[in-house]
Amino acid sequence: MKINHTYRSPNFGPRPKTADINMLLLHYTGMQTGKEALERLCNSAAQVSAHYLIEEDGKIFQLVPEEHRAWHAGLAYWHDETDINSCSIGIEIVNPGHEWGYRPFPTAQMKAVAALSKEIIERHSIPSHRVLAHSDVAPERKEDPGELFDWKYLTKQGIGAYPDETVQNTPIAGDDFLLKLSEYGYQVDMKNPTGSVTKAAIIAFQRHFRPSKLNGEIDPECCQILADLYSQLDDS
Repeated sequence: MKINHTYRSPNFGPRPKTADINMLLLHYTGMQTGKEALERLCNSAAQVSAHYLIEEDGKIFQLVPEEHRAWHAGLAYWHDETDINSCSIGIEIVNPGHEWGYRPFPTAQMKAVAALSKEIIERHSIPSHRVLAHSDVAPERKEDPGELFDWKYLTKQGIGAYPDETVQNTPIAGDDFLLKLSEYGYQVDMKNPTGSVTKAAIIAFQRHFRPSKLNGEIDPECCQILADLYSQLDDS
């Protein structure tokens, strides 16, 4: 796998000595072109960066060395952790996003995402359930990499978690769904189960694991999917 080091971002800092790299966070660039995204990620005034960027043709650029803390997650939360940048590797995947003409991710790009992700996961022993979308950790702010991103393909390459349609686990009870969603990692406001924080978390869950219907409502399919994901935790 060839990695281009032409672009280097000045936007990074040291990881805390106590921080373990245990998460892979996937984004889309949300800009009109890959070149535009590269320039912004390498612009000190922008104050944003990622460890890698992957073009639509599969070209991979490393912008920040993995040992450093890149600035890609922003205000985020997962499993009681709020400093996501310190524990994660961030990959930006070139796509114009919902604002500029969201489109499917090309095969060459997905193959590059899989190859790079596999190496990162093996290097840092990242569990499958901590291969996440930006929208998973910042659901009120972010939608990326979005409902067109092929998580199922990545799972077939041994990357990340996805519900297994061939196994029927006992569904999680509807009344227990929010508690289990919170325990899985999402930020849920248990005191306000119908509020914006909770609805955003449900939509983020659906965007990642049930992209055909993003309504923010708990239904039997969501309960089945969450049960399937829980059944995989012991294997990750």
